[in-house]
Amino acid sequence: MTDKVSGRFECRDDVCITCADEAVPVRVIELIEDNLARVDTGVGVEIVSVAPVAAEAGDVLLVYAKEAIAKLNQTRSARNDG
Repeated sequence: MTDKVSGRFECRDDVCITCADEAVPVRVIELIEDNLARVDTGVGVEIVSVAPVAAEAGDVLLVYAKEAIAKLNQTRSARNDG
């Protein structure tokens, strides 16, 4: 979650999967305000920044330290448009 005062991300549990020492793939559940997204990590749901990438619900993103660093796939609608 984001601390509204500092703007920093804070983990509520002992360990956030996206704050590990390696980037992990996550699936975007929904986009929320302030360039954030609710994502499925495979072991839970976390809030991450998607500011550096053009993300949509359903996209698989590579996330490191709660920051999306790359999009690993296109959304279903983008694949069907081509």
